[in-house]
Amino acid sequence: MMFRQLALCLLSLSISTASAQESKSNKLRARNYGIQIGLMQPGKYNAITDVSGVKVGHKTLKNPQQINTGVTAIIPHSGNLFQKKVPAAVYAANGFGKLAGSTQIEELGNLETPIVLTNTLSVPTAMDALIKYTINQKGNEKIYSVNPVVGETNDGLLNDIRGQHVKTNDVLEAIQSAAPGEVAEGSIGAGTGTICFGFKGGIGTSSRILPESLGGYTVGVLVQSNFGGALTINGAPVGKELGDFSFSKQLLDKADGSCMVIVATDAPLNERNLKRLAKRAFLGLGKTGGIASNGSGDYFIAFSTHLDVQTTYQSKNLEYSTPTVHNDHLSPLFMAAIEATEEAIINSLFAAEAVEGHRGEVNPLSLKQVIPILQKYNAIKTQSEQ
Repeated sequence: MMFRQLALCLLSLSISTASAQESKSNKLRARNYGIQIGLMQPGKYNAITDVSGVKVGHKTLKNPQQINTGVTAIIPHSGNLFQKKVPAAVYAANGFGKLAGSTQIEELGNLETPIVLTNTLSVPTAMDALIKYTINQKGNEKIYSVNPVVGETNDGLLNDIRGQHVKTNDVLEAIQSAAPGEVAEGSIGAGTGTICFGFKGGIGTSSRILPESLGGYTVGVLVQSNFGGALTINGAPVGKELGDFSFSKQLLDKADGSCMVIVATDAPLNERNLKRLAKRAFLGLGKTGGIASNGSGDYFIAFSTHLDVQTTYQSKNLEYSTPTVHNDHLSPLFMAAIEATEEAIINSLFAAEAVEGHRGEVNPLSLKQVIPILQKYNAIKTQSEQ
């Protein structure tokens, strides 16, 4: 019994030490290799945090050959989100997943907690943490109902998912560590144990800024990539060239999986047009070769941070009087969401690292193999062309 307790203590220490070391990745991103996806310009950080006020935090749990999982939290603004809700919408491209809180977003069109991403069997834990986080915020002393929003993908190959190692404090740490600026990508947080196109997936992010003539708005995307298909990078059929794609001899069972896509914008959009924006982000997933397979949970959550579309809890105003972008001017935002989603997924792959997990080992993309393929299909620019 004493040896078992000692082993459990050592395991706990190993997990906590690894999870405390959250840092920005030193790995190069797609653009560093001359891969310029789309036509619009990215923001300063080329991340969801280019949308003013948005913050991202991670908590990573790692123990070699057993635990590879974690939590990623996206916070729309720094205030009390329950008291100052943001408009939001959900689009389910394929609903084989456990997106907690989606029905209230669908019904009321707003978001009242941070968005937490984790693994499939840790959704209830994350919900509990979000409830605790919300009811303990100053000003929320008389709240008796909270709609926690939690998305997931299944990391059961690389992670001992049945062990349910994510705890309430892990979720709270991810929320409390959330920060603006650069966002760590790859095998971190909720992306620690994910697999994408048969390669190591993870967290990825990107953004686009519209020209002033089109509103000057920002669209940012963060993904938790864990799905299958035939990898395509900037139009180049990388999966086909490598011989690694769903339903090939090597990857007959690699089609299923999931992808969580979070789309943020500072454009004043209502829930109806946010849902339209979320639908366009699905096109970005398709451009990477994703197929939204039968066993995939592909969910898109879009929200707006514009101050004029935020709504006050128990407002005394009888009517809404909020501005919104006219339908005829939405197309540039659609394009931005498509481009940023595509690039965020590719960034998740480029930043990922090999992981030896609970039931196998998954390697990242081999850039030595990929770069020549991209050059072959003119999908990459040389330094002189950039």
